[in-house]
Amino acid sequence: MTAPLRIANCSGFYGDRLSALREQLEGDSAGSGVDVITGDYLAELTMLILGMDTLRDADLGYARTFLRQLEDTLGLVLERGVKIVSNAGGLNPAGLATQIHKLAADLGVDAKVAYVAGDDLRGAGLFDDALTANAYLGAFGIASALTRGADIVVTGRVTDASVVVGPAIAHHGWLPTDYDALAGAVVAGHVIECGTQATGGNFSGFADLFRAGAPMTTPLGFPIAEVAADGSSVITKHDGTGGAVTVDTVTAQLLYEIQSTRYLNPDVTTRLDSVRLRQQAPDRVEISGVTGCAPPERLKVAVNTLGGYRNQVEFVLTGLDIDAKAEWLRSQLDGRLAAKEVVWTQTPARSGDADTEEGASVILRCIGKDPEPGPLGKPFTGPAVELALASYPGFTMTTPPQKPSPYGVYTPAYVDRSSVEHTVVHHDGTREVIADPTEYAEQVAPEELDPDLGKRPSPYPAPADTITRRMPLGTFVHARSGDKGGDANLGLWVKNDGSPKYEARVQWLAKMVKDRKVREVVPEARDLDIDVYVLPNLGAVNVVIHGLLGDGVAASTRFDPQAKGLGEWVRSRIVHIQEDLV
Repeated sequence: MTAPLRIANCSGFYGDRLSALREQLEGDSAGSGVDVITGDYLAELTMLILGMDTLRDADLGYARTFLRQLEDTLGLVLERGVKIVSNAGGLNPAGLATQIHKLAADLGVDAKVAYVAGDDLRGAGLFDDALTANAYLGAFGIASALTRGADIVVTGRVTDASVVVGPAIAHHGWLPTDYDALAGAVVAGHVIECGTQATGGNFSGFADLFRAGAPMTTPLGFPIAEVAADGSSVITKHDGTGGAVTVDTVTAQLLYEIQSTRYLNPDVTTRLDSVRLRQQAPDRVEISGVTGCAPPERLKVAVNTLGGYRNQVEFVLTGLDIDAKAEWLRSQLDGRLAAKEVVWTQTPARSGDADTEEGASVILRCIGKDPEPGPLGKPFTGPAVELALASYPGFTMTTPPQKPSPYGVYTPAYVDRSSVEHTVVHHDGTREVIADPTEYAEQVAPEELDPDLGKRPSPYPAPADTITRRMPLGTFVHARSGDKGGDANLGLWVKNDGSPKYEARVQWLAKMVKDRKVREVVPEARDLDIDVYVLPNLGAVNVVIHGLLGDGVAASTRFDPQAKGLGEWVRSRIVHIQEDLV
């Protein structure tokens, strides 16, 4: 049996810490090092950004920061025999591979570079009006490139987990039907794909980490997955780096941007309700028990189209008569703005006798959207500026007038695998088409899997009548939230703090969180479809709020367009908690 493969992450998004690649190469004081370093640079919004890049220069379309990371480390990477796998190729993996060859030549080193393509469906007659249209590819192309001797593999739009699953396939020799092993690697990949979110970043229990001794001033360490031959793994990080790896930090990332209990990947359908976590040692969390089955027959496609243009102006309202000031300003501008869509939002007024001017102020925001930029230039900002001496007392704007900017609309789509040619261009220039799986799981909508989704009774028995207290949900519940196109994902789970009340708290959470309760704590969702999934092994529920983010992050006019703060808002909401659970 092969030894576990140590796979590190050095990027969770386009713009992450540039020094992370070197940190992962050099950071292990014990000297065991890592075998593979992966980077995730792509997101729905990033594909739109890269698409805009290609409009300016067709030779772009890849994550340029990845080249900057390699410029600093390529010699050390090759010296230590560490493999690099990254989806930084974005819309132009061939172009990125060419740039890496040029960089290697400039540095006087020989790097074997392969790339994976075939995901880009623009011009294929399916999405001719799209700015970007990329199918999510699996991991077997990456595995083949590594098996054929590549030092560096860059890809287009593979799934985030694939950059981890591919090296594990190559190392352990898994077959396409080794579903449990593949599913385990998908979970490991999902945990480390977002970088330091697995080690304390965006973690609702960050204060507990610091109280437990994690250094507050040390940059959070990037995660490492030690993937075993059976697909089980241990999530860890280099000694001496910031943050911590705990059952809760791993759970936080596990629940990030998922939907149902079935996590569909191109290579396998992963059963998230089978995942088990155990704190093996400080900064070492074991993931085991993961099961999988055949992958879906169709591939998901991320489609971005240009939706039009947007602009916004923000006004500061201070002191008394806040609502009257807002009403007057709006009445002065309503009817003067020619934008096709105008949305007003206002932060809540502060109560009491504020001891700072900022504390006595609120923001009134006006957002305009239109198919053309013209109505959002001077015709939009001019009327606002003209009111500087002719409107409410204390008139202030947060920024000078801005120019309109284009925005994109994200739409998920699905295509037959026959529409996609998953291709590897190996380091020697030969091309290989990766065969499709031969077995598929039936791909159905969540409500078809569970017709009573959101209405079914809790798997836990109802407690006897008890005294309750009105307290924040976050008293003993963690949260992690994010965006999936126009949908918001909200994961809630009970803190793993060793409390003897843990099981009872899990039962309470699973019983309480139903679609009706979600609409109560998130009033914006009262008219939206909501799915709730119970994950007992994780002490968690996962909530999907459909349509909360409109047409996706780039088009959304919501205050928090990516739903990043949704979980923290929900944790602050007051609910009835059984007194014996506190």
